[in-house]
This record gives sequence, structure tokens and C-alpha cells, in this order.
Amino acid sequence: MQPAKLDKLTAMAHEQGRPFRILIVDDERWVREVFRDYCALTKVFEIDLAHSGEEAIRMAAAQTYDLITMDLIMPETSGLEALGAIKRANPKTPVMVVTGNATDKLVHEAGVQGASGVMYKPILLEDFISALVDRLER
Repeated sequence: MQPAKLDKLTAMAHEQGRPFRILIVDDERWVREVFRDYCALTKVFEIDLAHSGEEAIRMAAAQTYDLITMDLIMPETSGLEALGAIKRANPKTPVMVVTGNATDKLVHEAGVQGASGVMYKPILLEDFISALVDRLER
């Protein structure tokens, strides 16, 4: 990660007096763990993990997050359904879509429902953290 971005992120966390709270939502365990490990390298994030859209909705109702990353294609409650529910309950919480195989139509619908951006898997460490920093700066 670029030292300037890490310095800015660290300063932002220090300014607010706490680490950034991030919820990572993906039905694939290894993806959740890789993203969690990426975030742990910065030491300015507190990470929660959710394995389903339904779990993400419950967690977002119980806890305030600075940012949520959301896979779109998940069984049962899809990421799109979860995104809509979370944005209705917490319209100011940024939700970043992370997907590997969503259609353009699905990605467009996520934008209509309030997604603040999209990242495509596979994602490199630098790109993932950079996208989070960009969203948190807004």
C-alpha cells in the first residue's frame, strides 16, 4: 500500500478517535478471511465478518459501520436484497459491492439501490485497501 494513503488513513482514524468499523460480507469463507487479513495489515480497521445477506442485515441493524463490503451473489438472501435493506435502515452507510461474476444489470441495480462503488474479484491488496480509503474519505 502506498505510504501516503496509509498515513492519511491512520490520521483519519486518529482524528475520529477510533478505528474504522468495517463489515465484510461474502458467502465464501476464504474471501472474507483474505479481506480481513488485508485490513489487519493497516491496523486502523475493526473488522466484522458476515457469511450471508441475512446475517449482514442483522449485524448492520445492531452495529454502526463506517463501511460495508457486500458480495452480490449469495444463496438465500442475496447481496442485492441485503444492500437494499441496509440502505433503507442506514442510508448514510457506504456499501461497496465486491463481486466476481455479477452481470452488468445486477451491478447497475446495486448502484440504483445505493451502492457506493464496485470492485471486481480477484482484488489485489493495494487495490482493495485503496478503494476502502477512497470511500472513507468521502
